Amino acid sequence: MDDGQVSTAPGPSRKRGELRIYLGAAPGVGKTYAMLGEARRRLERGTDVVAAVVETHGRAKTAELLAGIETVPPTYLEYRGKRMAELDVDAVLRRRPQVVLVDELAHTNTPGSRNPKRWQDVEELLAAGITVISTVNVQHLESLNDVVATITGVEQQETVPDEVVRAADQVELVDITPEALRRRLAHGNVYSPERIDAALSNYFRRGNLTALRELALLWLADQVDAALDKYREENAITATWEARERVVVAVTGGPESETLVRRASRIASRSSAELMVVHVVHGDGLSGVSAPQMGKVRELAANLGATLHTVVGDDVPTALLDFARDENATQLVIGTSRRSRWARIFDEGIGATVVQQSGSIDVHMVTHPEARRPSLWARATPRRRHLASWCAALVVPSAVCALSALALDRYLDVGGESALFFVGVLIVALLGGVAPAALSAVLSGLLLNYFLIEPRYTLDIARPDNAITSVVLLAVAVAVAALVDSAANRAREARRASQEAELLALFAGSVLHGADLESLLERVRETYSQRAVSILRSPGGVVACVGEDPCVDVDSADTAIDADEFWLLLSGRKLAARDRRVLTAVAKQAAGLIRQRELTAEAARAEAISQADEMRRSLLSAVSHDLRTPLAGAKAAVSSLRSDDVGFSPEDTAELLATVEESVDQLTALVGNLLDSSRLAAGVVKPELREVYLEETVQRALLEITGRDNESKRRVKVDVGDVTALGDAGLLERVLANLIDNALRYAPDAPVRVTAGRVGDRVLIAVIDEGPGIARGAEEQMFAPFQRLGDQDNTSGVGLGLSVARGFVEAMGGTISATDTPGGGLTVEIDLAAP
Repeated sequence: MDDGQVSTAPGPSRKRGELRIYLGAAPGVGKTYAMLGEARRRLERGTDVVAAVVETHGRAKTAELLAGIETVPPTYLEYRGKRMAELDVDAVLRRRPQVVLVDELAHTNTPGSRNPKRWQDVEELLAAGITVISTVNVQHLESLNDVVATITGVEQQETVPDEVVRAADQVELVDITPEALRRRLAHGNVYSPERIDAALSNYFRRGNLTALRELALLWLADQVDAALDKYREENAITATWEARERVVVAVTGGPESETLVRRASRIASRSSAELMVVHVVHGDGLSGVSAPQMGKVRELAANLGATLHTVVGDDVPTALLDFARDENATQLVIGTSRRSRWARIFDEGIGATVVQQSGSIDVHMVTHPEARRPSLWARATPRRRHLASWCAALVVPSAVCALSALALDRYLDVGGESALFFVGVLIVALLGGVAPAALSAVLSGLLLNYFLIEPRYTLDIARPDNAITSVVLLAVAVAVAALVDSAANRAREARRASQEAELLALFAGSVLHGADLESLLERVRETYSQRAVSILRSPGGVVACVGEDPCVDVDSADTAIDADEFWLLLSGRKLAARDRRVLTAVAKQAAGLIRQRELTAEAARAEAISQADEMRRSLLSAVSHDLRTPLAGAKAAVSSLRSDDVGFSPEDTAELLATVEESVDQLTALVGNLLDSSRLAAGVVKPELREVYLEETVQRALLEITGRDNESKRRVKVDVGDVTALGDAGLLERVLANLIDNALRYAPDAPVRVTAGRVGDRVLIAVIDEGPGIARGAEEQMFAPFQRLGDQDNTSGVGLGLSVARGFVEAMGGTISATDTPGGGLTVEIDLAAP
């Protein structure tokens, strides 16, 4: 093989090429210039770089940077009489460079191209092992399309899926301040001089640019954060990396919670950190909180811009730290517990445990006046209580016996010493557990008989009342212990019911606040620390799922909850039986959401049918007058001309013929609008988009509506220059005809102006009159079917013109809006894509 020649034969295991993207915060920030700068640097290092698509947009400095870089010629396609240049994928594959420059990743290819979108062409080049450097603006990202349209008023037709940009090996933001970009625009470094004023007053307003810049920064920050999470997961990294500040505050739902949340909010605001509020619900149901208390915490968190999370866990410190590590939190805020020194000897408490096990997470211990002081016994787990009861069954009788034998034997008789043993048995019984209480009673009777009742140091019972004392000890102990156990079980059940109610309120609240099915499943996954949650319809398949590697059948689930025809499947740690009651209710809620979604779809279809029926009724009512009027005029004129009784002069004959022609024109326009309206309602309007010359289209529209009426023609001033738009020529002609006709009718003595200009990749067409205008707030209503300005003129048609105009513009991927003309009148503006 000759030096410098690149083989095009496919290798057995070719490595995929790398994708590098320059993300622009707005048009004109310099992403293409940055791409060419990198190409220059790579050329200087000896890399084989070629340019396949580079859009200079007539910018001299960009063209200078492109000079000297080898260019792969584009392929040309004929489309609607125009020669369109597109990326030649085959030529690039034959040339096989190391790096290729492909500008404007979101570009839509000309029909008949190898792929519909340019990013699909790039995928082929990457698969062939070629590194691609490309560019895209933030407004072309699919997920931000509607947001950008809301901010700028311009809906982008060319978009690229976020997944394509996320999959890039490198994404670099190209950004300058709004003031610098506007100066660059004003100096003519972005657009030609005739487009500068329109651009500065429309798309490139300072507020628009600031919002686009923030969108780009936030989107890129989220992608970087997602990439970091993916790397940590792939490498099993559980330690906290302080790449981004996140503050987690733990609340109990008690009165101190609001103090903790406010304190954590101040901590988070100092470092611009994300704030998350977490409430750990005990899995054993030993603690609960009222709904009003948690409602206050939820409202406060929402007001402070924090997110509220609930997790279930038997061990509060472990559950809290697991949540913080899963979220890669850097700081943890918890409240202090003001317990006595004696209490801390036996149990250091949640705060101390969290501090010891927090690792790299910074822990803030916040003092508060509402700190609780629960007893050591109240905080003990059931296992610890059970163990303590058995220990007390052995220790308490021994202690009472020792006290009586060594200190009180000389002062008390058998009755007094028996009373002391009664007290000891009661203490053990109150601790809980029938078996420990029975053991305590038996041991107390044996100790009392052996050490304190004559004959001592034997188990012989000389008097019957001593035997009765032992039996009574046993009976009292068992009775009291049974009562304590019953009360404890009821309290435990009540607390568990409180826990279930709290969780049910949590999930029900999510549904009531508008959470969709996926959000509800995500809340379940987070609350129970599951890897994935899915809902399955039987028979059928998975309806929705969240998490990684969700279950697709009942057998593969770690926990499966049956809900009639649905199954809620959880993948992760196996849940206890006590959790199934709550999850059963959640599964039914999820099933309800699915059915609600299906019913909503059915209702939408029924509503569409109802609207179509209402449209037909309105149509019949509206045209009943408007069809008869021109028909009556035409018939009267023709009948007069056919009459043999009257002789008409040439002038009268011409006038009658003009009446016939005007009536027929009215009928033609009416029928045309009716047909167009029915086509739009049926959804059969399929525009054929191509480059349209606006001057030619406006003139054809004028000819259609004015005919030989030179006076009306002279009232219309057309100033569109050589601007072209991407649209359907026939549809755009009808739109302009309707708008100009509307302006002429409602401003009979005033001029009508038609202007056009290009702003970025959009074209703005305006029809401006100086008539009476419309009432404020009626801008949207005027585009509805069967509406007229003010609804007072019953001689101007059925009011379909503007409705048809909106339908046609939206079918071409544009928007239409109405505003007041400065000084009085109405301005209707059409926004279409530029070719």
